[in-house]
Amino acid sequence: MSLRNAVMAALLDGEASGYDLAKAFDASVANFWMCTPQQLYRELDRMEADDLIRARTVEQERRPNKRLFSLTGKGRRALEAFTAEPHRPTAIRDELMVAVMAADAGDVERVKASLVERRQWAEAKIARYERLKAKLLDGRTEEEFLTTAERVGPYLTLLRGLSFERDNARWCARCLTVLERRGARLDAST
Repeated sequence: MSLRNAVMAALLDGEASGYDLAKAFDASVANFWMCTPQQLYRELDRMEADDLIRARTVEQERRPNKRLFSLTGKGRRALEAFTAEPHRPTAIRDELMVAVMAADAGDVERVKASLVERRQWAEAKIARYERLKAKLLDGRTEEEFLTTAERVGPYLTLLRGLSFERDNARWCARCLTVLERRGARLDAST
């Protein structure tokens, strides 16, 4: 998947500035697609040159002018073509997993510290995603939302992000428990 598909999917909600898109990515898309603001702005320029999006300039008082982006017909067709493609699972590439795999031969305390950090990161993301979920539901039950909302894709990907981060937190807790027990057992035997 390319960044441009994620940008076009985000623009389905309507016109947005680069700043708005960066915030939207951080709040929702970041659970499955990471990018820096610099990458995003470069991609927006390329997409405009490829006629997938159009930009209009809005003059502002006391602030720099801003550009608002929207999908073009060509962009919608490209996004439709992307959704029609087969989508295979991607492999996990995570340095912490390699460190855990090698923990027995390395600095177990540093690995444990990394696991604590990752668990805290996951818990913070869970809290942020729960707030976003409540905002999307806006007092409705999940079933009401899924039946009546104009778009359900952002909610469904948010659910996946929640599941992913909850699993990350559980996995980190389990690894920490195992490494603590092993350390205690090894200390007792020496």
